Amino acid sequence: MVEAVRQSFEKKFQRKPLLLASPGRINLIGEHTDYNEGFVLPGATDRCLVFAVAARADRRCRLYSLDFDQDFATDLDHLHRSEWRWPDYLQGVLDQFLKAGYNIGGVDIAFGGNVPIGGGMSSSAAVEAGLAFALNHLFDLKLDLLTLALLAQKAENEFVGLRCGIMDMYANLHGRPGQVLKIDCRHLVHEYYPFDRPELRIIISDTGVRRELASSEYNVRRHQCEQGVRILQKYYPGLKSLRDVSLEMLQEHRAEFDPVVWKRCAYVVRENNRVELACQDLLRHDFNSFGLRMQESHLGLRDEYEVSSPELNLLVEAASAVPGVLGSRMMGAGFGGCTISLVEAAAVEEFQARVSAAYRQETGLAPAIHVVRVEAGTRILEA
Repeated sequence: MVEAVRQSFEKKFQRKPLLLASPGRINLIGEHTDYNEGFVLPGATDRCLVFAVAARADRRCRLYSLDFDQDFATDLDHLHRSEWRWPDYLQGVLDQFLKAGYNIGGVDIAFGGNVPIGGGMSSSAAVEAGLAFALNHLFDLKLDLLTLALLAQKAENEFVGLRCGIMDMYANLHGRPGQVLKIDCRHLVHEYYPFDRPELRIIISDTGVRRELASSEYNVRRHQCEQGVRILQKYYPGLKSLRDVSLEMLQEHRAEFDPVVWKRCAYVVRENNRVELACQDLLRHDFNSFGLRMQESHLGLRDEYEVSSPELNLLVEAASAVPGVLGSRMMGAGFGGCTISLVEAAAVEEFQARVSAAYRQETGLAPAIHVVRVEAGTRILEA
């Protein structure tokens, strides 16, 4: 892929580029908690987008996506929403750098890779964080990784219009090989936990169903969480987000909640607790307990937060029936996308065969199944 991106860039733009890798991410546990100032446990993966980028002397921007085989041209003074979606993630980053007052010029960009698009591994954050990292290097801005993550997040919030949290961009930029990050999404600090177990594999199973509802329903869920916080703030004035809420607090004031809003809030509080407990499991090397928490997370996403789908549920159920599977759950925004499973290495072939057969029998579709490693975050391949 590196050579394909390099050659496409040099053929189109007749110059030598800076080459970067920007990974997709997994999230072992802690779903829909980041925008509630909670905890998450993601890592960067070996599935990457490769960027070839070069600065220009003017303000023109020429963009090329290998995966879509589409060109898009604009300039820094006339950034505008595209009829395609992919240019907006890049334009949003350029827009944020300009709004923040950073001195950037035009760029030529070609990019492509093997992060599934819409498959729950956050290809969008790989685009945004990859370009933010590239701009920082090309224009010698000397910004730290947290600043880059925040700029990438604002690009998606404001230009693309999805009110996502910080997790995807943060994990993309701070990833380390063989380590996952427990991110505190309120204070924007993290701790690393080892996750380099030769006897275990992380498997991503892609439904092949793209998330038509994800953007709109994501914003609805966020609004419902904010509704719950406003109700509780009448009794706890110092409360800022669901991060500060206990199940006892929710139970005490349940009568004031719309039942659906209560369910959403209860899920977030429980999921935050699960992340804390899962980190203790990692320190004890208790992966059986860790896997059970993944299963509990899926049930909460399915029944309380209601962001799963029949296809996701089918993949989780099929995976959970395979001996050697420690845990499985949907991952990402939901309504399609993918599942993540923790599987004993000796069980991988049986997992692939049985999950594929069960999914094909029910849907007529073959799921894409990826065995992934926890790898480094966005990085320069060749300057």
